[in-house]
Amino acid sequence: MSESLVGWEARDGVATLRIDRPPMNALSTAVQDQIGQAARELSSLPASEVAAVVVYGGDTVFAAGADITEMQRMTYPQMVDRAAVIQECFRAVARIPKPTIAAVTGYALGAGCELALCCDFRVAASDARLGQPEVLLGVIPGAGGTQRLPRLVGPARAKDLIFTGRMVEADEALRIGLVDEVVDPEQVYAAAQARARRFVGGPAYALRAAKEAIDRGLETDLDTGLAIEASQFAGVFATEDRVTGMTSFMESGPGKASFDAR
Repeated sequence: MSESLVGWEARDGVATLRIDRPPMNALSTAVQDQIGQAARELSSLPASEVAAVVVYGGDTVFAAGADITEMQRMTYPQMVDRAAVIQECFRAVARIPKPTIAAVTGYALGAGCELALCCDFRVAASDARLGQPEVLLGVIPGAGGTQRLPRLVGPARAKDLIFTGRMVEADEALRIGLVDEVVDPEQVYAAAQARARRFVGGPAYALRAAKEAIDRGLETDLDTGLAIEASQFAGVFATEDRVTGMTSFMESGPGKASFDAR
């Protein structure tokens, strides 16, 4: 049986996907595989059980990158096969059909940064460092960095980070939109949990539809994106939460509905 390096637990509607490979949470192939498996398990759970997910590496480091010792030994044919697997494991995180928050402590570099990019939101410690330093090893990001980073911060800023391999501090990451909130190091997990709890008891299928429309729309042209939105918009009219929300609005005004994730 393989060593458990990634796990998850759920409490009060919020799940924590936890990486546990000290000291730096290097993302070996085993860790990558277990991240993908944990993400798929969380995706399969009903929103009534898990409404949102926090991705966390502990109070010291989020993930300092791939396991370079392991990667150095890999041949070209091996990486041809493995690259698709890496991306699929991270894609499983990006496709969790509920809000996700990365709680970034210490370093989120290389594949660690790419993992954070898979989340909907990123809360970072004030002393956190993020970046895509792969070029300094003579390679490029391979777990989504060349695609997700420019979509988040724009192509010029993404090229700056990827071409130079430089790390950015938390305040710059906030300024360029790489992270969404900066807090004291000891408050990172609590702040991420607080963001996640906003979605507990919310209209789960509307949140799922909104995430799907935004993420899929970013991958295509405007007209196709609008068609995706129209389909998702119409789809939520089949939910009980839509009836609940509109009835509550008519009877009590906005923001007072209690949803059942149905």
